[in-house]
Amino acid sequence: MGYRAKLTSLLVVAVLLIITFLFIDLGKNWDYALPRRSVKMLAVIITSVAIGFSTLVFQTVTNNRILTPSILGLDSLYMLLQTMLVFLFGSTHVAMIDKNINFALSLFFMMLFALIFYKFLLRGEGQDIYFLLLIGLIFGTLFNSLTSFMQVLIDPNEFLIVQDRMFASINNVNTDLLYLSIAVMLLAGLYSLKYAKYLDVLALGREHAINLGIDYDHVVKRLLIIVAVFVSISTALTGPMTFLGLLVINVAREFLNTYKHSVLTIGTVLFSIIALVGGQLLVERVFTFSTTLSVVINFVGGVYFIYLLLKENRSW
Repeated sequence: MGYRAKLTSLLVVAVLLIITFLFIDLGKNWDYALPRRSVKMLAVIITSVAIGFSTLVFQTVTNNRILTPSILGLDSLYMLLQTMLVFLFGSTHVAMIDKNINFALSLFFMMLFALIFYKFLLRGEGQDIYFLLLIGLIFGTLFNSLTSFMQVLIDPNEFLIVQDRMFASINNVNTDLLYLSIAVMLLAGLYSLKYAKYLDVLALGREHAINLGIDYDHVVKRLLIIVAVFVSISTALTGPMTFLGLLVINVAREFLNTYKHSVLTIGTVLFSIIALVGGQLLVERVFTFSTTLSVVINFVGGVYFIYLLLKENRSW
């Protein structure tokens, strides 16, 4: 089966799941339920595109199949921001109540951190990408420690507000946030078109990419900024989902069996939609909201991550 047939099959599965999600048990109040389900579905598609594309680009740049953009510390920074707002101002502050303000603040500070991060660590030519990952891991650990420290000190009732932000959810996404997310993603997507054509060559490694005439450092810096934008959007919109990108991109690689990033991007997005819609159906219809979407995704992704580690260990 060629990759076109495989992509078509993925598209059919994704469309069937979307139709099931939109119309299952719709009842007589369809004019109330359908628009709200449509908003959820739009959030799923935005998150799928953002996480799928950013993880694919990040793994290509780092030339490592078991890394995700969360290693840069953006997910940890998001949780630190949410906890700090409650710690400093309380859960009744406008930044916690108004989702538009909260989204804008989260997106702004995550992007600011990423830009400063890249500015200081990628100043010269030939900077080691793994040094960048190491510093990102250190910052992520620092942010997690500060978050835990403040969570211990805040009121237990307010901790429940923070705890709600710790898990990804598409149940309460604001329509205005979707429009803003789409606008930002379109701008970032148009900017990425200039550099996405180099991904197939970058997958060969730094030395081969340079020998083939690519300005490696320049391209990598721009691609990392695009990764930060997409990760910031998905995290601020629905919350952190650490293992989703790792899960879908590796399944897409195995299923499609190709190194063409134009194909892998579409396959990864479709697998992301299948995973998120399928996971949300499980949360709503099987677990009856007794758990969250991120718990389901992270459980499956964590098991698959362990499998990848064992597989890579055997190959060494």
